[in-house]
Amino acid sequence: MLLAAMGFFVSGIFLPFTSVTKLWLFENQISVFRGLIILWKGSELFLFLILFVFTVCFPFVKINALLALWLYPGLTAEQARTFFKFVSNLGKWSMLDVFVVAILVLTVKSGGVASIKVQGGFFLFFISVMLTQFASLWTGRIASRLEK
Repeated sequence: MLLAAMGFFVSGIFLPFTSVTKLWLFENQISVFRGLIILWKGSELFLFLILFVFTVCFPFVKINALLALWLYPGLTAEQARTFFKFVSNLGKWSMLDVFVVAILVLTVKSGGVASIKVQGGFFLFFISVMLTQFASLWTGRIASRLEK
């Protein structure tokens, strides 16, 4: 499940996330990767860092941390619980990217001059997030059984 989540995550980052049509004539497809490049080149470093950290780094670290929990047999029960607690706390912060995307969509929609359509990259990213959440819940249940 986590390997599939990683595959969907990487695909979702590079495939078009949204399609923006301006004045019914000009269409522009934007992926998370392309958006990051645009922010970097436009010297929007604050927005670049927020998007990069919360949309790319946190989910990547969370998936890899869960993979390590499942694939590294040398962890003691205490180490596994500590690692899982880290993953749980990380997951709470990684939801900030949802707010960033919501603000972006609201800004584009409120302009009235452009329309925005969700593309395949969004759905792949969403599937990745859901698979990671399920894996995290599953791991949490196993971790709670270890405590008993």
